Order: sequence, then structure tokens, then C-alpha cells
Amino acid sequence: MPFRSSVVSACHSPETEGRMDLPPPAAPWHTLLAPLPADAVPRRGPVAPAAITGAPEGAAIAGWEQLTLELSAGTAGLRAVLVVLDQAGQPIAASDRVLYRIDHGAAGDGRTEYRHATIGGRFETDGTFRGTRWHTVSSESAAGEELENRSTPSTPTAADVTALEAIVADILRRAPPPARL
Repeated sequence: MPFRSSVVSACHSPETEGRMDLPPPAAPWHTLLAPLPADAVPRRGPVAPAAITGAPEGAAIAGWEQLTLELSAGTAGLRAVLVVLDQAGQPIAASDRVLYRIDHGAAGDGRTEYRHATIGGRFETDGTFRGTRWHTVSSESAAGEELENRSTPSTPTAADVTALEAIVADILRRAPPPARL
């Protein structure tokens, strides 16, 4: 049976299976599957260096690209979106990750807590999505010692997949054009 942290258990219900309470976002985009800020532009690059994709063992991923978008919420955390494209420019995988950093500082017990919410996986040729949603809670002492690290997987809902597909479409619209050879 998978471990459930007290945070996850506290909000457990059939509708929230695998979900956890998260702190308020530092910005509207600092939430899993939220719309991206209007001025955000992803970076485009190969999934592996030419030395790998040019070798026989790298031929399977030759021409694949990744579109990445990293958004900083300062000390409150971050968000990162990744879209992997095959050699034809079709999305084959994607993920959305949000990290929340909660400093319990001098007013609390001195620990820093990190909560991660992630959804990611691959798009199948039949149009389905195979992925997992993860919720992780970890914490460290003021001295940097790990105190806790607990993860809970769940199956993405249809609404999750629809939202991720919308983010992928948005990233594709914003992405710089592929480099010309």
C-alpha cells in the first residue's frame, strides 16, 4: 500500500485521490496546470547533444527536440514545463511541475518544507495519454538534514489530461521556430 503523508490523508476523498493541500501560489501561474503568463517564451533545443544523436545508439532520438519553460517564484518556489517533440515536430511527451518552498523559520520549528506537484507522461499514437501525477512532501532541518521525503502517485484525471494538452498547445504556439540546417 502506498504511503500517504498526513497532508495527503487530510484531504483524501474519492474526488481528491492522490491530491494534497498546497500553499497559496506566489503568482497565478504558480499552480499545476494553470495558464502560463502571457510573456513566457519557452526555449527550444535538442533532447541530446549531436555526439549522441549522431551515433548508432542515439539514432532513435535523432531530430527530437524539447521545449522548456522555467518560471521562478523566487523563494516561494518555481514551475517548469517540458514538451518533447519527435523528429516530425509532434508532441510525444510532456510534464508540468510546480515546487512550493515553505520556510518555517524562527517562528516555527526551523525546518524548510518543499511540496512538489507534478504531472507527466507520454502521448500515445492512438491519442491517449499515459502518465502519472505525483505529490511529494519533503522537509529539511535548519542545518540541511533531510527530515521527510514522501511521494504519492495517482492517475491523472480526464480534466488533468485536457489541461496538460492545452498547455502543450500553448507552448507550441509560443515556441521559437526550429533551427534551419
